Amino acid sequence: MYLPRSLISKLYTHLQTTRHPLSPPVLILVALEPDALCGCRILTRLLKHDYIPHKIQPVAGYNALEKAGRELVVPMMQSQGGSGGVVVCLGVGGMVDLGPLLGLETDGEESPYSGVEVWVIDAHRPWNLGNVFGGFPLEGPSNDINSYQSRTPPGISGGQVGRAYKSGNGGIVVFDDGDIEEELGKERDAYSSLVDMPDIDDDDQENIGYSDDEDAGDSQDYTSSRAGQKRKSWSDGHNDDSSDDEDRPHQRRRSNSSSPIDSPQRPTHRGLVSLRDPEAGLSSDPIEPPSAAQEPPAPSARTLRRRLLRLRQDNEAVLHKYYKMGLSFAEPISSMMYSLASELGREDNDLLWLTIVGVTSMELYGRSSAGVAAPIRANDTSRPAGWMGIRGARLRQLLRDEVRRLNPPEITNGRVAPENTGVIPTTARNPEDTGIRLSPEPRFLLIRHWSLYDSMLHSPYLFSRLKTWSETGIKRLHKLLAKMGVSLAQCKQSYTHMDMMLKRELRAKLLKYGSLYNLDEMVPAVDTDGKDRAGAKDGWGFVRSWGWRATLSAQDVSVVIGALLEVGKHIQATDTSMAVSQIAQEIEDEAEFTAQSEEWVSRFWEAYDALENIDCLKAGLPTAKFLHRAIYRTGTSLINKKQVKHLRAFRMCVVKDGPDVVLFTHPAALTKLSLWIGEALAEQERESHGKLSHGGRGTPLVVASLNEKRGVYIVVGTGGGGGPDTTFLNREAAKRRKAEKESISKEKEASRLAREKIKEEKRAAKRAAGQEEDDEELETESEASDSDSDEESEDEEAEPEKGYGLNKFGSAFQEVVSETNARVRIDSFEHCVVEVKKEDLGGFLESLSMKAVVG
Repeated sequence: MYLPRSLISKLYTHLQTTRHPLSPPVLILVALEPDALCGCRILTRLLKHDYIPHKIQPVAGYNALEKAGRELVVPMMQSQGGSGGVVVCLGVGGMVDLGPLLGLETDGEESPYSGVEVWVIDAHRPWNLGNVFGGFPLEGPSNDINSYQSRTPPGISGGQVGRAYKSGNGGIVVFDDGDIEEELGKERDAYSSLVDMPDIDDDDQENIGYSDDEDAGDSQDYTSSRAGQKRKSWSDGHNDDSSDDEDRPHQRRRSNSSSPIDSPQRPTHRGLVSLRDPEAGLSSDPIEPPSAAQEPPAPSARTLRRRLLRLRQDNEAVLHKYYKMGLSFAEPISSMMYSLASELGREDNDLLWLTIVGVTSMELYGRSSAGVAAPIRANDTSRPAGWMGIRGARLRQLLRDEVRRLNPPEITNGRVAPENTGVIPTTARNPEDTGIRLSPEPRFLLIRHWSLYDSMLHSPYLFSRLKTWSETGIKRLHKLLAKMGVSLAQCKQSYTHMDMMLKRELRAKLLKYGSLYNLDEMVPAVDTDGKDRAGAKDGWGFVRSWGWRATLSAQDVSVVIGALLEVGKHIQATDTSMAVSQIAQEIEDEAEFTAQSEEWVSRFWEAYDALENIDCLKAGLPTAKFLHRAIYRTGTSLINKKQVKHLRAFRMCVVKDGPDVVLFTHPAALTKLSLWIGEALAEQERESHGKLSHGGRGTPLVVASLNEKRGVYIVVGTGGGGGPDTTFLNREAAKRRKAEKESISKEKEASRLAREKIKEEKRAAKRAAGQEEDDEELETESEASDSDSDEESEDEEAEPEKGYGLNKFGSAFQEVVSETNARVRIDSFEHCVVEVKKEDLGGFLESLSMKAVVG
């Protein structure tokens, strides 16, 4: 079931009123990524304020999530001796069937959940539709009707939580950011039809024009219906238990994992009637019976079976299309948590800052509404630029408005604040200053904590535009600095110690000379009159001070938190070459995989502390620099040595040697490297051909990194960087077309009523004159039918295109696993990341090159 955005505080308010000191703690399962970490910090601040006990459990992947369910969630169930409670999933499990994975639903169990309520806040898409439209314990069966809909708890309608809903019985609640209500109407209808459809065999599929082709099989795998009944698939009618038992071990051997995402389906609920009972079958048939006046012969059981098979396959196709649409991201978790705090009246600067950092981290990791993809730049005029396109721009503007509301400008005796003159703030205004300010941040990296030269050299934006991986690119950078009047001696010292006049003039000089080097987005743009539009400060970043101790931008904090999660603050004390060579002793892969996950969890707590401890955050700055130097070195080496190969569907490169290879065994660090290279390749395509390939979306990129210690390759697939606004724009366009169509329909209806009135007047006049009616009525009916057909064609045109430009690597990876014998582990919450055995990489990539990896 899903909680609409308008009721986002409903469940938390109920938690406030029902918790007491002896209540079980709220269990928070958190993904190991910055946005979920910031969301967790916001939620724990709210819980502490209300004296609600809670426990945080970091989760590295699906195996760790299943373990947490077994060890922490199941003991909470009332049927297991627990007292129920709340489990909050932040960035965890929104794309998979959470009920059985956490142990809340088991085969044959009549009362699932047992008082355990799971809240799911996740930015990953697509949703698992069983979590969205099901996920609640059923009411007891009534005497007359036993359907799924009739057993839905009070306050739940079509899977939506209403104001009348009462917590306490448990279930899975998805927090909707608004997209479910606006976009998933067809999927909801298809899901509702499937869960109440009676059992039926598939033996006669070929008799109704369908064959057991690959699509039909896939649609069964991706069907998502649910209830608290015995789990079975749509094909249970002709698959016995023995065949299932033989197939499952084979799948585990091929995947080298028990990952649940191989089949994102829910336990299937069938209606309690069956076509094997003729009376029940007729009574449950969704087709209206003929009228008594016609009295045609009743349809046979075979006809009913054919109709139901066709209806079922049509509904399964809707769900199959949704799951195959591709991976994407919606509203960040931290933004959803801030909305909750705002509804409760708890917003303040600390929570706002955590939200800004979480949102900024999404952009750094390329998490857009096109999935994991390189960012789009403004000279691609076919679509809006920037992270998340229009939606991202609106979100950032809302955050800027919140900054102004919670941080009113200081009285400066008529003087203009330095940042308003274009100077990047590097110090606090006073010793007690902890406010948030808007700043004209350039697209440099850690500029306050590095030299200007290093900050520009390690910027992914300048890496792609100036081509700083080559000697020519380095000379281009030097020439830009020379035109700006900045000597190398000046720009290679710490930025905070640079000449004050240079820092004051930096923004103006960047704006003046940046366009000569295709760097139009290097600093926030200004209007032609030299002023920012109505004080909106479009494109400006966010900066916060901690008194005299430090001043950091939101991007700085996001970079440091990410580096702590991916590398750990003690990495520099380790010789990376020694780390690579530690393979003398044979270690079981599963044990090593578990040890790696535990190491990542320990890094989580370092990052968790750094978010609210400025000294810990500053201590992480060297780690961030260390990681980004490694990204620059590795990206430069791959491009210069021409190790980026162009395969049929994507480009590919492999990181398997060098001093930094051990750093890229973490999927997030490898993703950052892939985004750097992907953005550079997109710029090369744009310069060579004048436009991006693949319909303006750019060439997708696959990067593999060798983990010699475990004998596996980490593989990440990133999109080409196109189409992040397509779904959003189509939705907006569809709304406009719908409004226009309704307006046209009203006009046509008024015109029809006017014609009917005229026709009735003519008929009355003819009847009064004793004349016979002519064929005018038929002509009018013909015009009406033509009007109806026009409306139908308008409906077809108004159908928005879904899935354009989305990252489809997750589906492609699963297809390769099902078709080959490659040993693959799919454990990451990012479905575009997999692990492949070292010996199987070649065959895996060969099969992958034949798949559609971007929509």
